[in-house]
Formats: sequence, C-alpha cells, structure tokens
Amino acid sequence: MTFKELLETKEFIILDGAMGTMLQKSGLKVGEIPELLGISHPEIITGIHKSYIDAGAHIIYANTFGANSYKLEGCGYSAEEVIKTAVVNAKKAAENTDTLVALDIGPIGQLLEPAGGLAFEEAYEIFKEQILAGSDADLIVFETMTDLYELKAAVLAAKENSDKPIICTMTFEKDLRTFTGCSVECMAMTLKGLGVDAMGLNCSLGPEEMFPIAEQLSQFSPLPIVIKPNAGLPDPNSNTYDVSPEEFAESMAKLVPLGLRICGGCCGTTPEYIEKLCEALKDKKHVENTVRKYPAVCSATKAVDIEEPRIIGERINPTGKKLFKQALIDGDMDYILNQAVAQVKGGADILDVNVGLPEIDEKEMMVRAVKEIQAVVDVPLQIDTTKPDVLEAGLRVYNGKAIVNSVNGEDESIATVLPLVKKYGASVVGLTLDKGGIPKTAEGRFAIAEKIVKASQSYGISREDVYIDCLTLTVSAEQEGAAETLKALKMVKEKLGCKTVLGVSNISFGLPERELINRTFLTMALENGLDLPIINPNVDSMTGAVRAYKVLKAIDKNSVKFIESYNQANVGEKKPQPTAQKGTGDLAEAIENGLKSECAAITKELLNTMEPLEIVNQKLIPALDKAGDSFEKGKTFLPQLIQSANAAQACFEIIKEKIASSSNAPVSKGKIILATVKGDIHDIGKNIVKVLLDNYGYTVVDLGRDVDPQKVVDTAIAQNIKMIGLSALMTTTLKSMEDTIKLVRNTPQLQNPDGTSKCVIFVGGAVLTKDYAMKIGADYYCKDAKESVDTAKLVLG
Repeated sequence: MTFKELLETKEFIILDGAMGTMLQKSGLKVGEIPELLGISHPEIITGIHKSYIDAGAHIIYANTFGANSYKLEGCGYSAEEVIKTAVVNAKKAAENTDTLVALDIGPIGQLLEPAGGLAFEEAYEIFKEQILAGSDADLIVFETMTDLYELKAAVLAAKENSDKPIICTMTFEKDLRTFTGCSVECMAMTLKGLGVDAMGLNCSLGPEEMFPIAEQLSQFSPLPIVIKPNAGLPDPNSNTYDVSPEEFAESMAKLVPLGLRICGGCCGTTPEYIEKLCEALKDKKHVENTVRKYPAVCSATKAVDIEEPRIIGERINPTGKKLFKQALIDGDMDYILNQAVAQVKGGADILDVNVGLPEIDEKEMMVRAVKEIQAVVDVPLQIDTTKPDVLEAGLRVYNGKAIVNSVNGEDESIATVLPLVKKYGASVVGLTLDKGGIPKTAEGRFAIAEKIVKASQSYGISREDVYIDCLTLTVSAEQEGAAETLKALKMVKEKLGCKTVLGVSNISFGLPERELINRTFLTMALENGLDLPIINPNVDSMTGAVRAYKVLKAIDKNSVKFIESYNQANVGEKKPQPTAQKGTGDLAEAIENGLKSECAAITKELLNTMEPLEIVNQKLIPALDKAGDSFEKGKTFLPQLIQSANAAQACFEIIKEKIASSSNAPVSKGKIILATVKGDIHDIGKNIVKVLLDNYGYTVVDLGRDVDPQKVVDTAIAQNIKMIGLSALMTTTLKSMEDTIKLVRNTPQLQNPDGTSKCVIFVGGAVLTKDYAMKIGADYYCKDAKESVDTAKLVLG
C-alpha cells in the first residue's frame, strides 16, 4: 500500500493520535527525551504504535518529532541513530498490515532569521539530515510548524533529498494566524507551489476551534486537507484535556463538508479517540474542496490577489540611479531598505527587486536583499534578473510565493526559467520578445505571449500564474508603438485570459514633462487591460491615477480606499522621496521599520543635542511601546516586533558606548533572570521575551533551557536579582515550574526580614493559565512577550 493508493481507495485516511500523551501514561519522566525511549525501551514505542493500528490508523507517525541535531545535542546519540531506530520500531509495529509509517518532523526549536539567529541554509541542513536518516519511512510529515520560512526549508530538503510523499500541517491560533503571523491563504499558496501532497492543521486547538481555519483552507487549497486537532484544551491542574473521545469524533465529522480527507489526533488524544473517529466517519463520503481559483502572490503574512490593478514598485533597481548603484557597491542595505519601506508607504502592493551590477556579486547581493527586504516589509516580491543562478538563489530564500521577472519567447529562456518557476511555485512575467526582438505589431507580440502561456502550461504552471508584458516602447522614438502596446494588452486580456504587466515610465524617455506622459499612458493602459503597472509609487500622480481608476470602474467600492489614502494628505501632493543621508530620519519610524543601521546613525545625531537617558525615555521606549501596541492589535506580527526590538538595540548600543566613554554608570533598568524550567527544552518563547526585555533596557540573565531550580536560586542570590521569569511549554513540566517557585520562596537568602519573598516571579507558556499561575505561587502571568515587558515596567520601572 502506498500513500497514493490510500487516497484512491479510502474515503478518509486515518492518522494516529498523540505519542507524547501515551508516553506520559507509560511513565515518561520529566526531563526525559521522548525520542530516546525508542532506543532504551523500544517495546513501549512499538506497543503504542500497535495500539493506534488496532484503533484503525492507516498511517502511524514514527517517534521522531524532536529528533534533530539541535534538540538532541549532548544526549549521547546522533539524530541519525535516533531516527533510524524510530523508523525500525514503527515498521516492526506495522508488520503484516497495510499501515504506512511516516517520518515525523517537528520544528527545529530555534527561530529562523530575521526573528532569530538560525539561517535559512542552516535549517535546510538540519532537515536534510533528518530526511536522509529516515529514508526507510513511507512518507514524510512536517507538523506543528508556525514559521512558513522554516517549513519552506523543510519542504525543499525533502524534495531535493527524497521522492517520498510530503504532508505539511501548521499550527494556527484562534485569530487564524500562526505564532509568526502566517495566514491560511499564504500557507496554502506557498505549499501548493512547492508541490507538497497534502496540507492542513494540527495542535494548539480542539476540533471545534479549528472549524473556521479549516473553512478558509478549503477555499484556498486544492490538495487533500489534513486535520489533527488536540483533545480540546489542556487543564494544567489535572494534566488532562477537556474534550472526550465521543465529542472529538462528533466535532471531526462536522469538518467533512469542508473537504476533510486525512485526519487523526494531536495532544491529549489516545487510541480510543482514533477508534471513535473511525466510527464517526465510517458511513460518510469525503467532499471535494470548493477551491477559489484566482491569480495571486504572497509574502509569509500578506496575500495580494491580482483581481484588480496592483502597483509594482520599480525603485529597487540600479538602472539610471547613481545613488542606488553606489549603495550596491558599498553594500549599503539601509539605502535599499529605505527604498522598500518608502515604496510600500507610497502605495506599492508588490516590490520589484533588481540588484544587477557588474561591479558586485549579484547572486550574493540578491540573497541578502531578498532576506533583508522581506524582514522590513510585508508585501510580495518580484525577483528581477537575467541570470538563472541569481534567480534561483533569490527564489530559494524568498518566504512566500514570488513573481519571476522574467521569461521571454526564446526557447533557451523558456527551458531555463520555467523549471525554476515551477520548482519554487512562483508566478512569472512573460516578455513578448524573442530572438527577433520586440515585434512591431500587436499580433506579433500576441503570438509570443501565446507561446509562453502554452510552454508554461506544459511545465505545470497554470495560466493564472503567467503575467504577460506587452512591452512599452519609447514614444519619442516610435510614436506608433504606444498604440500597438495598448492593442496587444487588450488582445492578451481578451483572447488569452492572462493578467498583464507593463513598465510604464519607458514611454516618456527623452521627452519633457515625463510625468504627464506617464500618467496619461498609465490611464490608457489600465483601460485596455493592464493589471500590474510597474511604476514609482512615490510619485503621487501615478499612484493617484491607479486609485482614481479603481473608483471610476467601481472596483474600490464606495471609494473607501481612495478616501483612506487621501484623508490626511492633499490630493496631488508629492510624497517625500527616501533620502540617502543617514541619521536625518525619524527615530520612531526607523525603529518601526526595523532599520538597524539607520537607528544607530540617528541616535548618534541625537546625542549631539540630547542626554542618553532622554533619548531612551523620550524616543526609544515610546517607539517600542508603539511597536508592541501594533503587535497586540494584530496589525503587525512577531517577526516585525522582533525587528523593531533589534533596531532599538542598535540605538542602545550607541548609547551604552556614549555613557561608557563619559565614565557614567551603565544603562540598565534592573536585572531579570529568565529560564525554561527543568525538563523542558522548548525555549523559543523565552528567547523572544529576552529580546524585548533587552531592548527595553533591562539586563537579562538568561539561564537557558532545562534549568534546575537550584540554579535559579543560586543565580538570584549571587547577583542579587529581584525578578525571575519562568517558561514551560509542556504540561508535564509545570510541576518543575511549581518546584522552582517553591524553592525561591523557601530560600532564606531570598526572603525579607518579615518572611516575604524578595523576588517577583512572572511565568508564561502555551499550556499555562492565569489561574494555574496564581495557584503555584507566581506573582504575574504573562500571555506573551509584550505582557512580560509590561510586567517588568510595573515592577522595576
């Protein structure tokens, strides 16, 4: 039996339930690494697998969820040894059955760039090691993912080092976003493009709470939908979940109309849950997804459909731009990032990225530019280069679904570019030129467009993902060419049904009042079917023409977006262009946009007129508060919050240098211990809290993960620290959190003369509740990093 055969013969494919829950029932001790039980007690693992097979599972997950080199460091075994043993155990359990064994891979346990320190390329190598070690499994599952970038690295590692089917599930919150802000639409668009075999949701929520997320997914993904919920929500008091097997099965059956095809259970579920699930689905038929088919691209957090005119910003391109060329030569990323930020604020929906210059290593610069631009803006990117190796490098590190600029009608271009478009799931701009150049007539350009569309479809690229560029000729040299371009636009739109793109400003080269010509031609092109004008969005007459067009064509209903764009500015007023001079901008804006070098330069300038602590209290803290407020309201997401914090850190470093040089006391608002409790190796949440506290001016003593209670106490005594933050992600380690708090409270050196504690303790973690935090003796419960900062401000000032 293969995964494909399961899809062909089963109405629903049944997955297993929780491994961790069953291991806890089998006596897994706090601090033990679950994956190592496959080596020390294989009979326990095999027994759990068999119990799920007996309950009706068609696929069991090998006990490899956390078996990566980062999480297993120092355990005495390599990831390869642990994974190979786990697959053998699962295969043994599945002997004489049709049950398939999945290599189960979870998150690495570190945040990827830009929010964390793990490079995309490093993540790829970690996943590659796991995939090669698990080559005897029947399929590969990536689950409990919250970072689309990490998941892309995982999928590429699987695609390039295995031919096994791939299932991906991400973990969403009730706000329909993952921990890092990824939306359902962005996940679906990106994973479909990368060629996975099934996708869906697991963990974090119960089946009822997953309904609205599954509802969205059924609209965006044509692939088999996977749902693997928790048994409701955990109760930290009893270490149990609040949904019974019968309730779980009943709720799962409600998901059938949404296209449910592959299902099982996550945290808190047992073989009984899987047995009841099989019973609930036995007489039901699966329903095909009702998928919305539409042209679109995305970043990790923002999807942009091309069902109305969208602006592509043209300014990240050295052609004809002396300052931009110099910035590339100097490696001045802040200049480039300022261009990106200014264009998005000006109205760009997508940004073209071209860094081609003979004097530099274009491939290296493309990778750097893509990584850094996607860290400061949330709009999708268009990778613009004539070199295939540069194109692949840019597509590889892009987080989302990009546009490739471009392919043309030459056979060599088609054979080189389109396979990369297909591999990375991108859309592509098709230029209507070939070896004969640009045809003079609309009919000639249409013929090339038709060839490109047919070639794209032969590679498995849909018509919706091909955007035809009928090419703008300079009207001062070929006056009749403008009419032919407009005619070709209309033909492509009406006869091919493709979306269209056009570099508008070429039309006016060599003429006076270029803006007037550009604006007029833009309006004419829009009326003839232009969907993606490539323009300078900081020229208000150009963005204004697109906005006005949408109003006049009733695309912008009730003129809402038009009014929104101009309610605080005069119509026609030119927007300020980004400046090349560092240190002259607004510090709050630089922090908001995550521009580290710019923040440092501005801080140096401010120190000429302000005292260091004035800058901290009047500039830095309000800017960070604003970023935190935006995060809490869902306007920005975790990566942007951390980028802002890191930008503020650049300011703090300059201020610390200034104070040190003047022999004053160092800037610190107080010391805080942070620790992930004994037995718990999950430290991402704790690390995020550390970043924010650092950047608010507190000195953080980070004790790491799996921290013994005595180490917390010893550190507090030795360094006279009065505030302690504890983190736990697993219900099994909440007892360690309680033990740590008790030890702090009962240590005489940490008590006041009246017997009260000198230390204020705040706690957090996914399984924690406020009631439970108070019950175990904590002073504060913090649901996220921002609340941790608020608590520190309340306690330490």
